[in-house]
Parts: sequence; structure tokens; C-alpha cells
Amino acid sequence: MDTSPSPAPSPGQRWPAWLELLRWQKPTGRLILLIPAAWSLWLERPDPSPGLVLLILVGGLAVSGAGCVANDLWDRKIDRQVRRTAQRPLARGAISPRAAWGLLVSCLLVALAVVLALPAPQRGLCMGLALASLPPVLLYPSAKRWCPLPQALLALCWGFAVLIPWAAAGGNLAAGWPLWGTWLASLLWSFGFDTVYAMADRSDDQRLGVRSSALSLGSAAVPVVAACYGGSWLLLSLAAASAGLGPAYWPGALLAALAFGRESWLLQQQEKQGTLTVARHFQRQVLIGALLLLALILGQASR
Repeated sequence: MDTSPSPAPSPGQRWPAWLELLRWQKPTGRLILLIPAAWSLWLERPDPSPGLVLLILVGGLAVSGAGCVANDLWDRKIDRQVRRTAQRPLARGAISPRAAWGLLVSCLLVALAVVLALPAPQRGLCMGLALASLPPVLLYPSAKRWCPLPQALLALCWGFAVLIPWAAAGGNLAAGWPLWGTWLASLLWSFGFDTVYAMADRSDDQRLGVRSSALSLGSAAVPVVAACYGGSWLLLSLAAASAGLGPAYWPGALLAALAFGRESWLLQQQEKQGTLTVARHFQRQVLIGALLLLALILGQASR
């Protein structure tokens, strides 16, 4: 299995340690969180205001950064023993835990500022959702120590990326299937792709005694991921149909369905051959999610 890390860059080639800690030098991981937020915005209304889109973008980056810092604080001792993560800034000693805690608090303060910048009718509900999201976001990094399916907790975190933008746009969650179908689609999608991501660390995780859905599911991991992708597509499409999107939604959505099917087939083949490349799979999930977003935007325009 091709899961070895790329050669460590020389000190002159590195990004600043604080930026590495936030993972901002890796846009794929940020986009894969922002895409469900965009699904939510464009299903709630056909033309979300640029100001709202900007607030959701900044808030998403701040929360994502907070999650990454919390994850590395929890795992800095484990990360040193895992090939894929040994060069992370806390694991290699490029930044101190105290500085990391300061960065974590800064990210949370930015996220709070975003909520406070929302109009008054939406602010209270969004504040409640933001506070409700904190326990799973901060608890997730420890989940691999006690939960057989820690990726399920991550999926719950991802679900707030749907709920908060919807509340920020409309001021309530009484939206029926368009909202809850999108929420469920996000849960399944994130559980699927993070299970694939965990497949890269199976040997190290097993050696260290930590848990993941990739280990717990065993040989069923790829079929479960395929079912998650299929279910995610179906739920999002049912949400789009329930919201009354026009026929322009379907060409892009059908292309995305084919892409999900291709990725599931590739996973199966790569597992058999021991040639799994999770980074490429992760990048292609971003493209599929973006294709579904484009389909939603076109569907709204063709109502």
C-alpha cells in the first residue's frame, strides 16, 4: 500500500509552523468542509448575499483550524510514531504546546466574532448551534482512544457545517427535508471519505492500539464507504427535488453519481492490489462535492 509520507522538506522549504498547524497550506481539507456549507446555503436560497458567504467562509476556516490544532494537541505523542504524521509541527517540535493553545483560542475567538457579526434574528440560533458543535469538535481528537468508529463523531462535526449556514441564512431550522436531507448527506459523505483517510494508517494504528472505522470495519470498509457515497448522493438529490430545484440540477448530479461509483470501484481494486492512494481519493472527493454544488446552483437558477 502506498501510504508512505513524502520526503520531509528542508527547513528552508517549510511553511510557517503555525500555518502548518492550521493545515492552511493544504486547501483540500478546508474545501471539503466548506462544500457542505455551500450546499446548505444554495439550497436554502438561490442567491445568498456575498457578505453572508464571506462570513461562512471565515467561520469555516476558523473552526476547521481549531479542529486541526485540537487534533494535533491531543495526538502529538502518537503523531511522532506514525509515518504520515511524524512531520507535523507539534510532533517534530517546531511549535510549542503553549503556542498551539494560543492559536486554538484565537481560532475560536474568530469563529465567535463571525457569529456576533450575523444579523440579530439569526444570531441567537447560530450561537446555540456553535456552542453545541464545540464538544464534538474538541472531543473528536480523543475518540480514537475509546470509540470503535471515531469517524462517526467527525461526521457529526461535519453536520454543523450544514446546520449553521442554513440558520445564518434563514434564521430557523424548520425547513423539512431540504435541510435534513442535506445534513444526512453530509454525515454519510464525511464518514465515507474519512474512513478512506483512516485506511492509510491502519498498520500504525493497530501497532499503537488506537481505533478507527477502517480497523473496526475490516474487510467491509470499502463496501461501507461505497454505500455512504451512494446514500449521500441519493439524500442530497432528494433534498434538491424536495426544494423544487429545476432540471439543470440533474446533469451535474448524474455525473457526480458516476464519479462516486468510479471512486468506489477504484477503492476496491486498489485494496486488492495494495496500491491505495488516499490523498488522490481525498482530492477527487472535493471535485465531486464541488460538482454537486455547481449542480445545486444551476438547479436553483432553472427553477
